[in-house]
Amino acid sequence: MSNSTFTQGSSETEGTSQPNSTAETVLELDGVCKTYGDERVIDDLSLSVTDGEILTLLGPSGCGKTTTLRLIAGLERPDSGEVLLDGAPVAGNGDFVAPEQRGVGVVFQEFALFPHMTAEENIAFGLKDAPESEREDRVDEMLDLVGLDAHRDSHPDELSGGQQQRVALARSLAPEPEMLLLDEPFSNLDVDLRVEMREEVRRILKDAGVTAISVTHDQEEALSISDRVAVMNDGRIEQIDRPEQVFQHPESRFVAGFLGHASFLSGFVTGDEVETGLGTLSRDRIHGLAEEYDGTKLDVLARPDDLTASPAPGDQSDGEVVHRRYLGPTVLYRVELDNGDVLECMHDHTDQVAVGTRVAVELDANHDLAWFPASQR
Repeated sequence: MSNSTFTQGSSETEGTSQPNSTAETVLELDGVCKTYGDERVIDDLSLSVTDGEILTLLGPSGCGKTTTLRLIAGLERPDSGEVLLDGAPVAGNGDFVAPEQRGVGVVFQEFALFPHMTAEENIAFGLKDAPESEREDRVDEMLDLVGLDAHRDSHPDELSGGQQQRVALARSLAPEPEMLLLDEPFSNLDVDLRVEMREEVRRILKDAGVTAISVTHDQEEALSISDRVAVMNDGRIEQIDRPEQVFQHPESRFVAGFLGHASFLSGFVTGDEVETGLGTLSRDRIHGLAEEYDGTKLDVLARPDDLTASPAPGDQSDGEVVHRRYLGPTVLYRVELDNGDVLECMHDHTDQVAVGTRVAVELDANHDLAWFPASQR
């Protein structure tokens, strides 16, 4: 059961889970299901995407995100439900439009460039039916958009991974598709280049004004590139919203845990306060905590960057450091509180707190906190 009834009561009134209501809807999936053998891979999935939006399908391997992308592209047929592009059905209820007739471009994980063609020739490949002058102008425009004019005569093996990705992106954008689909677009790049290319790809997509759907299992990638994120699990969308909303106000424990480290601080609501293993929290710090939950138990979501642990004498401490993980720029400490809760605290890499040290833990978040009913634990 989602905790949207409990912690996300304002999301519907704010409209944050919906696409831009003033923009034209480009894509709709309505009750789409897909089964392979006895396994239901996509289960009654519905979503809509508006013109110029970048939406990312985020989830673990096997959650159905790539199958969803293939259903949109026309590489798979839904067993039930409908897929509509610009309001016209392209799959479902007896309709099926072939992939090449949908006006949808795809950037594959491995880029799929033709090795015997130059960057210019790769980009021009999808423009064979256009007059030569128009084709040349469009290729020039694309090379300029992705910043590769100086490499127009280079073959793929003469280009870096990031440059190859930009050629693949330009090739897909050249025919001016209604929508662009990106399948794990950064997975073949090294870590540093991945971060750089996220920003570059978002810029290119926004400059081109194209609607895009990306698929990834990388949380940081999804949060940084997207206008909205749809978190998927077991063939369903658990939550779809702006990156900030999904991260700060997750509607299920799965979403909370998948989008980074999640610790849960047990509490008891009494009047205007919530009693916890770290002392008393003001009720107004808990997001959307309605009056009817007075006298009930709950679990407050605390991210590692919301918590700090400082060595303290026994009578002033809250718990003990039971694990330490060095991450380079930061150190992640796991603290077991005296009440049994286990919290993770993120510190600067220069901090040195040994395992076994008694510590006082401070919850110093400057934002409201999501929560879940204790019964979900």
